[in-house]
Amino acid sequence: MIKVLLIEDNEMNRDMLSRRLTKRGYEVVMAVDGQQGIDMAISEKPDLILLDMSLPVVDGWDAAKQIKANEISSPVPLIALTAHAMAADKERALSAGCDDFDTKPVELPRLLGKMEVLLKAKGIAPPEKA
Repeated sequence: MIKVLLIEDNEMNRDMLSRRLTKRGYEVVMAVDGQQGIDMAISEKPDLILLDMSLPVVDGWDAAKQIKANEISSPVPLIALTAHAMAADKERALSAGCDDFDTKPVELPRLLGKMEVLLKAKGIAPPEKA
């Protein structure tokens, strides 16, 4: 089963996204702040990371840099999730090490498409559509 690490401090967003991804065949593990996300990116060895950029303790920008700086977690595809939808925000996320960028509120079909592209690039087949 494909493991997704969801790093999100908002309980409602975490619950909604984790339920929808689980329903589609993903295993979802969750972190509620940037530091916990960095730690879990290493300990959980996820196949993909969804990273909110507005996080407590360590913000998403710094979390992305630290995740990509660690040899264990650096190869893991990382998608930034943010309500900041300006082109400069996308560039900032990509320069922090994120592999892709998606805006909130999350449109699940769009996000799943981005996830599938990154997983296929790693040689991982996405779950069959539920």
